[in-house]
This record gives sequence, C-alpha cells and structure tokens, in this order.
Amino acid sequence: MSVSAGAPIADFLAHLQIERRMSAHTLDAYRRDLDALAAWAAAQGIADPEALHAEQLRAFIAAEHRRGMSPKSLQRRLSACRSFYRWLVKHGRIAASPAAGIRAPKAPRKLPQVLDVDEAVQLVELPTDAPLGLRDRAMLELFYSSGLRLSELCALRWRDLDLADGLVTVLGKGGKQRSVPVGSHARKALDDWRRESQGQADGAVFPGRGGAPIGARAVQIRLRQLAQRQGLFKRVHPHLLRHSFASHVLESSGDLRGVQELLGHADIATTQIYTHLDYQHLAKVYDGAHPRAKRKS
Repeated sequence: MSVSAGAPIADFLAHLQIERRMSAHTLDAYRRDLDALAAWAAAQGIADPEALHAEQLRAFIAAEHRRGMSPKSLQRRLSACRSFYRWLVKHGRIAASPAAGIRAPKAPRKLPQVLDVDEAVQLVELPTDAPLGLRDRAMLELFYSSGLRLSELCALRWRDLDLADGLVTVLGKGGKQRSVPVGSHARKALDDWRRESQGQADGAVFPGRGGAPIGARAVQIRLRQLAQRQGLFKRVHPHLLRHSFASHVLESSGDLRGVQELLGHADIATTQIYTHLDYQHLAKVYDGAHPRAKRKS
C-alpha cells in the first residue's frame, strides 16, 4: 500500500480525480510525488505531511536534488507539493502554505522538435490503398490539421466531428471542452474513412479491437511505422505533429492567443515556447541572408 493511502494526501488525490477530473496519467504523477514527500517526512519522524514547515519542505527538495533528480523532475515534484498545500489552506487544514516561497532549480529550456512543412506533408500523404490506409491517412491528417492531443484523438466519437462545418469538439485537460477547425484535406480523409468503416454517431472514430476506442500505445507504434514507411527517420510521435501544427500556424499568423486557444492551453506561457521556435527559424534566415551576419569560415 502506498503512503498516500492515508489522509490527507488521499483526500487531495480524490479531489483531483472527482472534482478536477484529472487523467489517470496525471493523477499517478501527483501520487508518486506526494508519496515521496510523505516517505521523506516519515523518515524524519514526521507522521503527517500537513505538519511540515517551509524549512523542512526546502530540505526535502534539497534531498531529492542531492539524490540526482533532474531540475525538471524537481519542478514537477514541487508543483505537486504547492497544489497539495494550496488545497489544505483552502479547506482550512493549515494556515499558510510552506511551499509558497520555495523554488526548484531552473531546468534548461528544451525547444520541441518539429517537422518542417515539407516533412509534414510527406508524412500525412499516405497511399490509401494499403491495408488500413484510409484510417491511417485520416488519423495523420487530423493530428496535423487540428493539433489534437493523443488522448483527445483516441477518445473521439463520430458525433464529435462536424465535417460539414469543419469542426471537431474535444474534451481536453481538466475536462475543458474546445472546438478546433478541421482542414479540407483532413475532412476528406475522415469522410472517406467514415464511409469505409460505416462509422455510427456513437462509435469510435478510430476503433481498436472489439470496437472500443484505439489505445494510445497502438497509435504511437503505428505513427512510428508509418513515418519510416514514408521515408522520415526522425522520431515521429503524436506530440511531434501537435508541435508542428502549432509552430506552422504561429509562423504564418503570428497570433499567439489564437494558437493558445487552438491547443487548449490554460496558460499562454505554455504556448510561448513556439515563439522561440519561430525566432530560431528567423535567426537562421537572417544568418543565411544578411551580408553582415555571415561568419568567416
């Protein structure tokens, strides 16, 4: 049994699952982080993580850092602690959050890899006469056309698609619903796939075995196979298509708020990473074109 099986951590996790409707993957991450906090507190002779004060919580983060945890993982761990203590304050269990003034080490910012436009087109333009060709073409076109998350695509039902108006409605993180445009190529591919699969309104757009929605792992494996078949030897995965979608829309439009809405990001700071990709592209253009930018060989 995990440490978090007891209150108050179990109460907090139940709140995340029932009220915040967090995904199982996110919930597991919170559970691991808070289990680690509870285990460290118990090793210090503190039975209840509620009783920790700021210096003790800082010592926990420092101990994890010494243990070799990466800055990015430390940030995630501290974020879980902040959420937990905010919840305790809100429900009157503690007077103030011990996590309020604590910062994790800064992680180096890694820019997401993207496909360029030619690579994206090369990937999605699959021949449809192969086995499952229409399904695979519809799946790739929709990923790139609308920037869906993997979980959103897997859960999609035909009733969520309005092909006449070119819209798809999905349930994103935190149970937030959004509608995203579907491009003409994706609409045609989906229409072709629906006719072949005889998709019904309540049926999964991309069914797996027994008609249930296709599993995330099956999609990841299939994308890797399709990329190799199309002559792309980058590490192609569903989020790479989402990154490519966002980068290409931002590069063409310059509308950061619009891209934020399309991606379903709660915080625009999450979307701003794509501006760095855009600046990186512009810097390459500048270096290659401006006579005073060229370096001597």
